[in-house]
Amino acid sequence: MRYAHPLGVLCLALPAIGQAATISTMTPAQPLSEARVATLPAAQRASWTAYLARSRALMAADKAVLQAEHSNPAGTPARPHPAAGDGDMPLHAPAAWYGTPEALRVADNILSFQTPAGGWGKNADRAGPPRRPGEPWVPLDIGQRKASWNYVGTIDNGATVTEMRFLARVQAHARQKGEACRAAFLEGLRYLLRAQYPHGGFPQVYPLQGGYHDAVTLNDDAMVKVVELLLEAGNGQDDYAFVPPALAGQARAAAQRAVGLLVATQQRAGGKRTGWGQQVDALSLELAGARNFEPAALASSESTGVLLLLMRLPDPSPEVQEAVHGGIAWLRSAALRDVAWQSDTPGGGRRLVRAPGAGAIWSRYYDARSFKPVFGDRDRSIHDDVNELSIERRNGYAWFVTVPSRAIERYASWSLRYPAGGE
Repeated sequence: MRYAHPLGVLCLALPAIGQAATISTMTPAQPLSEARVATLPAAQRASWTAYLARSRALMAADKAVLQAEHSNPAGTPARPHPAAGDGDMPLHAPAAWYGTPEALRVADNILSFQTPAGGWGKNADRAGPPRRPGEPWVPLDIGQRKASWNYVGTIDNGATVTEMRFLARVQAHARQKGEACRAAFLEGLRYLLRAQYPHGGFPQVYPLQGGYHDAVTLNDDAMVKVVELLLEAGNGQDDYAFVPPALAGQARAAAQRAVGLLVATQQRAGGKRTGWGQQVDALSLELAGARNFEPAALASSESTGVLLLLMRLPDPSPEVQEAVHGGIAWLRSAALRDVAWQSDTPGGGRRLVRAPGAGAIWSRYYDARSFKPVFGDRDRSIHDDVNELSIERRNGYAWFVTVPSRAIERYASWSLRYPAGGE
């Protein structure tokens, strides 16, 4: 494979047998804690201490309400994951559909599963019946024997944002549900504002769950989707015209802080801007890993999501423009050519193979210093050759992507309005 990186052109070949290496070991991300907050400069501690206290109080309230309902997880039927990728919450149906009984049934489910803190869990079948008293806020998976306090309020996999967007659509077209949908949306908006860290980032789960979930999370465009919703709600137009002006102003301010955090967490090398990671530590803002096979590294898909967001901003600041130019330059340089990610032999799993003339693909992860592709396995080992991973991980994760081409295509027209160097 061959590619160039921002500091020069680098030509690589597929590793020969015996040359691949385990280059490092995954280090688990640190949770946010009072002990870590105590290491901050004195002027910053108060806001973070208050944030932690508020998070713990909201989690306690979520648990107390469930307990008061006489929670009995053992007697709660498991709910299947949604068959549709949108969680059975379509956001682009004809306007009239949002006033139909089918849409109202989905809205009832959404309303019933909103936590007291104001958020929603993930991977839920919203076309199912409403939550019953005592049923966990996040539905049990099939085969799960006991309830666990995971993802109770999250932006992972589009959760909370998708529920809020669906409610906004329904309130505009279903008079009998309008007031309830508007109230739930506004509480969801307040939830997102409470979840935002003092510096502008967003954790994956709120109230805080601990572990890598406390990191500022760009994975699968989680934070990007929140910022997009904040911008739209802050504009107060169309489906969001009901948002009170004061709350809309808070949403706009939160989006502005989030954009500032995104610009600040763009990685640099040799004085040049490159890309973004899937997560950064909540306090140090250094690249952070997540699951055992997700290393602290530059992430091409998440960098694409951030760049597309920044290119949608009206009147972008010089800092935003610089971030876009640098990010696109890095994506261009990181493209892999003359290789393909495909099934090689029956039972052998997917492999990266030579394919002269193949179109550009990108590794999901790149080392932030060498800019070489890196890959993780379930045992926390980090490799420089995807073909060295276990078959389960090779087949079970999107190690190569093509989505960066979308940002590069969008940049072609954006850069005419905002040329590099202000030319």
